Amino acid sequence: MEVLVFLLVAVAVLAVIALAMAVKIVKQYEKGVLFRFGRLVGTRDPGLRIIIPFVDVLHRVSLRIVTMPIQSQGIITRDNVSVDVSAVAYFRVVDAVKSVIAVENVHAAINQIAQTTLRKVVGQHTLDETLSETDRINLDIREILDVTTAEWGVQVTLVELKDIQLPDTMKRAMARQAEAEREKRAKIINAEGESLAAAALGDASDTMMAHPLALQLRNLQSLVEIGVDKNTTVVFPAPLMSTIGELGSFLARESAAATDPAPPADLIKAIPGPTPNTPNGVPRPCDRRTPEAV
Repeated sequence: MEVLVFLLVAVAVLAVIALAMAVKIVKQYEKGVLFRFGRLVGTRDPGLRIIIPFVDVLHRVSLRIVTMPIQSQGIITRDNVSVDVSAVAYFRVVDAVKSVIAVENVHAAINQIAQTTLRKVVGQHTLDETLSETDRINLDIREILDVTTAEWGVQVTLVELKDIQLPDTMKRAMARQAEAEREKRAKIINAEGESLAAAALGDASDTMMAHPLALQLRNLQSLVEIGVDKNTTVVFPAPLMSTIGELGSFLARESAAATDPAPPADLIKAIPGPTPNTPNGVPRPCDRRTPEAV
């Protein structure tokens, strides 16, 4: 009797263990791949699934998007600059059967192929292209990974460069280049401003030449602007200074003319007029008559 009870208990325990091994639960985001005696039977949808213990093997494959960081890679660009580039890749399994049969560990395989692809693609570009054309580099990496991982039942949805580390010497050189570029733009803007100002001043001078009173009004406005501040500076416009100079010269000439003495009377000589018996006022020699002629 005791033996029978022991056997019944043992059978019950084995039945419970077998039932536990036979019942499998496939989650909503998973896909089950069933093997029987090592041969592929098919896939199992999410839900409660029953398999034959010790005969069937059920592999559950996640169909969710996986985020995989790509380790920083030391890469030499096409223009021989050493940089460290890290990235991140997003992929998901689209064919559960291929992801189990075609590759042993799909995550490790994608990680390795992503590192080599990153090093290959970045090495084909210069440093300036790597820094400015990241979208094109991301697209090239994703296309290469899609071609390779399509046979594994995996689809790479996105690849993004995460960080680019430059040498310190290259950072200083780029800083100097950026500073020189900013100085060049500043000089160009300053030169354009000077050109516009010169053109405006030329137009203003033409207007003032056509209207002389405009210059006087401008001088008065300048005096008003200077007089706003509390200072002792006295400013005379240039036309006023020239007028004062001409007035001083005139007064100096008048003073010199007033102080100049008149010439004495004994220096004035009368000029004799012409005699009637001499032509042109030139005297003729006297006629001498002899006594006989008298």
